[in-house]
Amino acid sequence: MTTTTLNERMNWRYATKAMDPTKPVADDHVDAIIEAVRMAPTSSGTQPFELFVVTNPEVRTRIRAAAHDQGPVTDGSHLFVFAAWDNYTEERIDDVAQLNKDARGDIPLIDDYYNNLKAGYLPRDPEVNYNHAARQAFISLGFAMLAAAELEVDTTPMEGFEPAQVDEILGLRERGLRSVALLALGHRNPESDWLVAMPKVRKSLDKLVTRVD
Repeated sequence: MTTTTLNERMNWRYATKAMDPTKPVADDHVDAIIEAVRMAPTSSGTQPFELFVVTNPEVRTRIRAAAHDQGPVTDGSHLFVFAAWDNYTEERIDDVAQLNKDARGDIPLIDDYYNNLKAGYLPRDPEVNYNHAARQAFISLGFAMLAAAELEVDTTPMEGFEPAQVDEILGLRERGLRSVALLALGHRNPESDWLVAMPKVRKSLDKLVTRVD
């Protein structure tokens, strides 16, 4: 992907307000977006979240009610729910270490690194660890949106929902997870979306960027 193409795709995308329910996202495009989530960077490679891909109409209707009746939840063809770990545990970090050993060999550096990670993370308050995990999930959310834009798939990211209700609908707490973000995937409905023709609004570079040379 060239820089020009990337910028064009970034200008094309917006937080779609109305999806066309008659135009589902192709399976291969969904798979590519999921792969972008999987390949996104996270702190120490922990990937401290799980992704739920919800297509069940009844479940999405329930989530829409918990998301203040936002239409893209049900009008899009897929709903991604990013669910962060509720805490870092010894078992979870050991699993990450084992993944590294399986891929890179059983070298002392891996154990040393993740033992140091456990020494730093495990004594912390669970809420601190959850917030750290949630930030990693948001990195992957951004990668998903960029991958979708490259494929001309519309997305609507949402934090405006009741996490406790979504957690209950998907049974997240029993799995040591908490919902942090929703991402609807679909194709825009130009006839119903008030935002589709609006120009993109962003701060100017001089307001946003400070160069320290």
